[in-house]
Amino acid sequence: MTRRPNSRRIGIRRNPHGSASKLNPASRTGRVLAALALALAGTFAAEAPAHATTTTPTVTNPGFESNGTGTSTPTGWTASGTTSASYTESGGHSGSYRLTHYSSSAYTVDTYQEITNITPGYYTLGVWVRTDDTGGSNYVTMSSCGSSTPKTYVPVDEDGDWLHIVTYTYVSGNTCYIDFHSASAAGAWTNYDDVTFTAGSAPIAVRGGDVSSLDRGEADGGVYYTSSGTQENALQILSAAGMDYVRLRVWVNPANGFDDEAQLLAMAKQAYTTYGLPILLDLHYSDTWADPGHQTTPAAWASDSLSTLETQVYNYSKQIVGDLVAQGTPPAMVQVGNEINAGMLWPDGETSNWAQLAALLKEGVAGVKAADSSSKIMLHLSSSDDLATLETWYTNAVNYGISFDVIGISYYDYWHGRLDVLQTDLDGLAAKYGKQVAVAETAYPWTMTSGDSLTPSFDTSSELDPGYAASEYGQMSNFRDVMSIVQAVPNGLGLGAFYWEPTWTVVSGNGWDPTDSSSQDAWENQAMFNYSDTGLSVINDFAAR
Repeated sequence: MTRRPNSRRIGIRRNPHGSASKLNPASRTGRVLAALALALAGTFAAEAPAHATTTTPTVTNPGFESNGTGTSTPTGWTASGTTSASYTESGGHSGSYRLTHYSSSAYTVDTYQEITNITPGYYTLGVWVRTDDTGGSNYVTMSSCGSSTPKTYVPVDEDGDWLHIVTYTYVSGNTCYIDFHSASAAGAWTNYDDVTFTAGSAPIAVRGGDVSSLDRGEADGGVYYTSSGTQENALQILSAAGMDYVRLRVWVNPANGFDDEAQLLAMAKQAYTTYGLPILLDLHYSDTWADPGHQTTPAAWASDSLSTLETQVYNYSKQIVGDLVAQGTPPAMVQVGNEINAGMLWPDGETSNWAQLAALLKEGVAGVKAADSSSKIMLHLSSSDDLATLETWYTNAVNYGISFDVIGISYYDYWHGRLDVLQTDLDGLAAKYGKQVAVAETAYPWTMTSGDSLTPSFDTSSELDPGYAASEYGQMSNFRDVMSIVQAVPNGLGLGAFYWEPTWTVVSGNGWDPTDSSSQDAWENQAMFNYSDTGLSVINDFAAR
């Protein structure tokens, strides 16, 4: 991931330099096995209901079409609280009408329905929503169903686009309440429509973080504190909150040992051996940052012919994965390339010659599998507001016979577009290829000020999503809502999301430029720790759901 100054086009990251307490063994083993079984086994199927459903529970008036407009008590639904703030009106998601929560005064209202004739098991509530409320507490929930009361907050999309969200729980009896809750300021509105209640669950298996810079930061003196002020290891803080996966990058022959194999192996030991966190290995196949605008062939390979380059890719992939396996930290998943929208190992592997790119990717996959046949393969692109562009790329990959298991997408709200763009990409790719999809990178700023003398990688207030301020609350809400979009991918194909560099705080020597050991960080305003190295509320977004 890297961006250059004034390069804010989709998928090209700005680079300010112009280039670029511990788990016990038993619980650790159980955690790894559980995570791998859930996230990576077989076809990645969604969890099935605990018992076969012999009756079909239904939602009455799911599209709010029964009573026309202006109805405060639509058929099947009950309102409580500020009941005048709940009513139907024209402009539905798929039909003529929708449910709206709105008042010219501050309000709190619930619109709910009891679902009956349920056979015990897991059930998922799905709702199409939209809101302009950036500071309220608006969510969909299931209550009086069993031991848990899950909720999913309504994401903000200032463009007014509908978004689909879900929540799920185990229903232990025969009834369950579904509820739409809005607690909003005067003039704020939220819409709900096209409600579904279906058997099955919708967990987010992977709630990960790319902590590639952490080992170097710790070596240079970086420290981390919990929100209560206790100094702890960063992975302890994050994993205790629910982070269950790490992503680690590696470069071929980087300057100053920046992101080299030794650093990778050290970080893998800390993550996997000490904290039981499965690993997504991110192979850049470069000596420096690789992204849609930069895919520089390693210097040692630069004069190689295509056939020799293929051999290099195979041997290197096999070596890195093999060394991880040898030290007892096998990667559960491996990215063959990083944000390779325009190919990799330029110029040989550019997408202008897909046959050559495919040959290189196949050798990368073969090298990974030769070292560890159980590692799953991710092909990773940067998001796009044009789904067809992404489909063209993955269709080429399929047609050229490249074997892969997971589609990974980088998504940065302020660069790639609002959450409807992400939902369109993920849902469309999952439906077309029948593979699980994941957000391989995402982040959002908690401030627009810098923690050192270097301008942050993202510092343009005008490009912020109007629905999410550059604040602690805005950062927390954005990552939470990104994961909600992943969770709602149909058919259980939403694997999860990785927050990019949550631990990259201001530490002298742990900067952007691999050729300059004194370079500074430009990501600190998007880390999960503030300028006092104290954990921010976004960390709680890692909690299981």
